[in-house]
Amino acid sequence: MKAIVQDVYGNSDVLRLREIAQPVPGKGEVLLRIRAAGVDQGVWHLMTGLPYLVRLFGYGLKRPGVPVRGREVAGVVEAVGAGVTRFRPGDEVYGTCEGSFAEFVCAKEARLARKPSNLTFEEAAAAPISAVTALQAVRDAGQVSGQKVLVIGAGGGVGTFTVQVAKAFGAEVTGVCSAGKADLVGSLGADHVIDYTREDFSQGGVLYDIIIDTAGNRPLSVLRRALTPKGVLVIVGGEGGGKLAGGFQRSLGAPLVSLLSGQKLKGLVAKESFRDLEALTTLIEAGSVKPAVDRVFPLAEAPAAVTYLHEGKVRGKVVVSIQGT
Repeated sequence: MKAIVQDVYGNSDVLRLREIAQPVPGKGEVLLRIRAAGVDQGVWHLMTGLPYLVRLFGYGLKRPGVPVRGREVAGVVEAVGAGVTRFRPGDEVYGTCEGSFAEFVCAKEARLARKPSNLTFEEAAAAPISAVTALQAVRDAGQVSGQKVLVIGAGGGVGTFTVQVAKAFGAEVTGVCSAGKADLVGSLGADHVIDYTREDFSQGGVLYDIIIDTAGNRPLSVLRRALTPKGVLVIVGGEGGGKLAGGFQRSLGAPLVSLLSGQKLKGLVAKESFRDLEALTTLIEAGSVKPAVDRVFPLAEAPAAVTYLHEGKVRGKVVVSIQGT
């Protein structure tokens, strides 16, 4: 089968389209014929091995432990391994795996759910990591109905979903993004949109009950200025910063700051769960959430897709299509 493979850490030029052996499903695994794969920020981190902190999570200290890139997936069940009970060949599913930039992949049954009936494979592939992360971030913030919620990075992969999920849960949502993404964020249901190149939300005099930061590396002190005295800050991921911990040091330090204030600050550690995928499917099929797909690249151009994502101009999500490869 064809797959995007890397042997060493580096930028997107280390990715190569190669022919490799087709995997065989083991116990509790499902063999998928992949139709599309999402490109999330984690792809760049695993490709470069940066920050070095990610290498300690079992992905390889000196070289990639998993050679095929990509983790978000949507496809059709080709075969099932021993013990699989929720799926059978022919089922259309979406979820997460290791190595979705390929024609086939083996994924754990517990990380898959049936694909939402009203989404294309490309749209479905944009959701498993980014949308589930958004769902968990909103849920982790506590009671959001009737609350003022600020979403930083509202035009990005996780941010576009966070805006929609928060609105679906009854929040008054303000999205922070660049001018080029403002129309998209407004179309997703944000009540207010702030162009961060023109306005500093921390100096605007408005205090928010909840801030969900999905982008950038603003200091905790800046974020706290925009929070109510009892407000909640949820930090998703970590971009920027040094090579050792990147932007993740804010998540590590947030709980310590919480001990000294009435505000609740925390970093989100997203968990992959088919139950959250099923909850997401309910929101999608009800029309409350819809993936925003900026561009679709063919498999051979997956390196360009990763580069495009890392440039920071993507409106929503980037997807790699494997159909017809």
